[in-house]
Amino acid sequence: MKKLPFAITLEVGSSHANRTGSWRVERPVYVDRVPPCNNACPAGENIQRWLYDAEPGDYQTAWRNLVEDNPLPAVMGRICYHPCETACNRAQLDEAVGINAIERFLGDLAIERGWTLPLAGIATGKQVLVIGGGPSGLSAAYHLRRLGHEVRLVDSAPKLGGMMRYGIPAYRLPRAVLDAEVERIVALGIDVELNHTVSDVERERREGGFDAVFLAVGAQLSRRVEIPAGDSSHILDAVSLLHRVAENDPPLLGRRVAVYGGGDTALDAARTARRLGATDAVIIYRRSRERMPAHADELEEAIVEGVTVRWLSTVNRVEDNRIVLEKMRLNDEGFPEPTGVFEALDADVLVLAVGQDTDLSLLEEESDIAIKDGVVEVSPAMMASPNGIFAGGDAVPSERTATVAIGHGKRAALGIDAYVAGHDLVDPPRGELATFAHLNTWYYADAPRTHRPELEAARRQGTFDEIVGGLTEATALFEARRCLSCGNCFGCDNCFGVCPDNAVIKFGELEKYEFNYDFCKGCGICARECPCGAIAMIPEQA
Repeated sequence: MKKLPFAITLEVGSSHANRTGSWRVERPVYVDRVPPCNNACPAGENIQRWLYDAEPGDYQTAWRNLVEDNPLPAVMGRICYHPCETACNRAQLDEAVGINAIERFLGDLAIERGWTLPLAGIATGKQVLVIGGGPSGLSAAYHLRRLGHEVRLVDSAPKLGGMMRYGIPAYRLPRAVLDAEVERIVALGIDVELNHTVSDVERERREGGFDAVFLAVGAQLSRRVEIPAGDSSHILDAVSLLHRVAENDPPLLGRRVAVYGGGDTALDAARTARRLGATDAVIIYRRSRERMPAHADELEEAIVEGVTVRWLSTVNRVEDNRIVLEKMRLNDEGFPEPTGVFEALDADVLVLAVGQDTDLSLLEEESDIAIKDGVVEVSPAMMASPNGIFAGGDAVPSERTATVAIGHGKRAALGIDAYVAGHDLVDPPRGELATFAHLNTWYYADAPRTHRPELEAARRQGTFDEIVGGLTEATALFEARRCLSCGNCFGCDNCFGVCPDNAVIKFGELEKYEFNYDFCKGCGICARECPCGAIAMIPEQA
C-alpha cells in the first residue's frame, strides 16, 4: 500500500485545528489549457502530446499519437510551413521548438522500422467515394477507414499524391518518402482507381452506390494572363513545367528563364529551372518583397541558389527572346500601379506562375452546391450539399497548403461519419489558450535550437537531391525536451514542493496532483511557481 501524503495523515489524526480553508478568497485549480502549437496546427495534431512522448525516447508512442491526426508525418516534416512554430511560446524565450524537424524524424523512423498505421475500424457497411488523391483525399480516406467505412479513392493521375507529387519538386520531397507513406495508407484496405477522371459527381455516385462523396480535387489548372507575344515566343505555365519534371519529361527551357509570379510555385519553378541547366533564373513580381505571398524561407533558399528577383515589375509583352517589363509603384493602399517606364529582359522562355484554379466542371449538374470565386462553399463540417457531398483542400475557400488540406480531410471524414449516422457533427469544447504570460520561464534553462543540416548551395546545381537533412536521434531528443509543456502539467513536483501548507496531494508515480482545500489557504504560490501555467486561481464561492 502506498503511503498517504502528510496532509492527509494530519487531517485524519488531528482535531482539524490546523485547517486554513476558511481564510481563502481564491482557490487553486489544475487546468488543461490549449497549447499554442496545437491551436495553430491546421492538421489538428496534438503536438504537445507527441512531443511529451518523444522526450523520454518513446518514439513509437509519439509517432502513434501523431498519426492519430496526420497519416503523413514524414511528408509534412518536409513540406509543412509549420505555423505551430510561429505560435510557439518558446520563441519569446529564445527560439521556437523545432516541431517540424521532430515530426520528420518520427516519420522517417517509422518508415525505417516498418511501423504500421492503426487498423481499420469495425465495418459500418457505408461506402464513400473520395475524388482526388492529394493530401486532403488521402487524409479523408485514412480517417474514413479508421471509422469503419469502405472507401474508393479515384484520381485522374497515374499515381497518388496530387500536388505533393506533381507540384512539389523532389529536392523538397523525395518520392521514396511520399510513396512509403501513401502505400501505408492504401494498405488499410482502400480501393484505389487511377487514371480515372470524374466528369459527373452524381452519376459516379449513383453508379457506385456510394452513401457520401468527398471532393478533394486540387488546384491544378494554371491561371492564364493575356500577354501580347510574337509567334516564336516560348511561354509555358509553371504547373505543367513541374508536372513534366515529376514525370521525368522536362521541357527544354534554354539558358535564360523568366518566371512571372510571386508565390511558392513561382519559386519552385525558378529553382527547378536552375537545376535543369538555366544560368539565369529571374522572377518577375509586381509588388515589393514585403508583399510577396511566397514563404520567406523558400525565397531565401531560392536566392541562395542563384535565383534573382525583379521587384515592382510586370510583363508588358514578349518579343521573341526578349521580355518587355514595365516598372510598377505601390499606391497608398499597397496596390501596384504602372509607371510608364519600360525595360527589356533577355529570356529564352517565360514561365507563368500567376495562380492556379480548381476544375469544378464535375459539379455542373449539382444545383444545390454553391460555388463562389472558383471554390465550393462548405459548412463547418465540410459539407457542400445536404445530400452528402463534402469538399476540402484546394476546392474550398482556405489557405492552399498540404497541411490545411490534411486537416480538411480529417474534418470531412468526421462530418461524413456523422452524416451517414444521421446526426450533426458536434465539436467538443475547447479550453483557454496557454499564452506566454501563463508561464514561469525562470525554471527553463537556455537551450539553443538545433537546426537541420542543408546541402551546400554549390552542390544543388544540376541535382534534385534533397536539400534539407533530418535530425539525429540525439538532436531530436534534445529538441523535444525544449518543449515548455505550455498550459499542461508535466509532473515537475513544483506545486508539491513549494506549498507551505502541505495542501498538494501527489498520486505517486502517476504524476497526478490534487489540492486538499481543508489545508489550502489560497496563497497562490503554487500557481505563481508552476512553470507551465497549469494552475489557475479562481474566486472562492461564497
